[in-house]
Amino acid sequence: MASIISVKDVSKTYRVPQREAGLRAALSSLTKPQFLEVEAVKSITFSINPGEMVALIGPNGAGKTTTLKMLTGLLQPTSGQISVNGYIPGKRGNDFLSQISIVLGNKSQMLWDIPPLDTFQVLGEIYRIPKEILRQRIDEMVALLDMFEILRKPVRNLSLGERMKCELVASLLHQPKVLFLDEPTLGLDISVQNRLRSFILEYNLRYQATILLTSHYMADIERLCNRVLLIHHGDLLYDGALKGLSSLLTNSKIIRLTLSEQQSEQQSTAWLPEGAEIIERNHHNFTLRVNRSRTAAITAELLKHLPVSDLSVEEPALEAVIDRVYQDGAL
Repeated sequence: MASIISVKDVSKTYRVPQREAGLRAALSSLTKPQFLEVEAVKSITFSINPGEMVALIGPNGAGKTTTLKMLTGLLQPTSGQISVNGYIPGKRGNDFLSQISIVLGNKSQMLWDIPPLDTFQVLGEIYRIPKEILRQRIDEMVALLDMFEILRKPVRNLSLGERMKCELVASLLHQPKVLFLDEPTLGLDISVQNRLRSFILEYNLRYQATILLTSHYMADIERLCNRVLLIHHGDLLYDGALKGLSSLLTNSKIIRLTLSEQQSEQQSTAWLPEGAEIIERNHHNFTLRVNRSRTAAITAELLKHLPVSDLSVEEPALEAVIDRVYQDGAL
């Protein structure tokens, strides 16, 4: 299958002005400006197939937004090659722009003083969408997002969650083949987050749109994406399955254990199998950390010797795994 997004050896370097404090340094910078070269993205390579939903993750300043801006043509790469649906983004041709869309969680494309429905009509004219088709698309997405009541209110009177629903509709009216989502659930409550995730999944299913998502909320990534690109200090550290990240970074698993009879402190050390460590205890509920290679043997031993009423084996929390990468800066 041919890739719809192709990134090959792409780098982006910024020239950042530098000067000391004070009037003399300020005057000197006018005639002899000094610059610091900052590598925001360092020779990254990846490809995405049509219909894939991929997460681009990393700490603040890792290069995520710079990568998105290069993929949409808002920034030119310093070196390397980018192709999105057969187009070079940096040329910003109309044919290319009609096939992509970007949603920024901290920026708005809605017209502030008019109702969302008016903005949708304006966008319909810009993208030359026939009126009947535009009406059908608006009705379909408004129904999916349950936002009939807000269509005729001025945007300035809408809540953050309501505005984000409008942003999604506005970005999808022309049915782009590639959708870039930058922190789409930023600052939203749990209910709105869940509705937006469900909407994005449904849109991907209906139209096989390719989606590249950035988010600091692991719930977004776990719900929407099976594959992650992990970028840190401009380097692409990982490209693969989300589940594979935990097994790559840690040799442990978590066993959650509920006993039908409460164990005393003295018994706790007696029944604990070799290679297992209690990391949390609440009455007769225990959380154990065990070596990945001994998980099956320890589980069997617990079931054999203890009055177990419930037991589950889990991967370590994704947040903890990702935090370790962010702290260490390497896999």
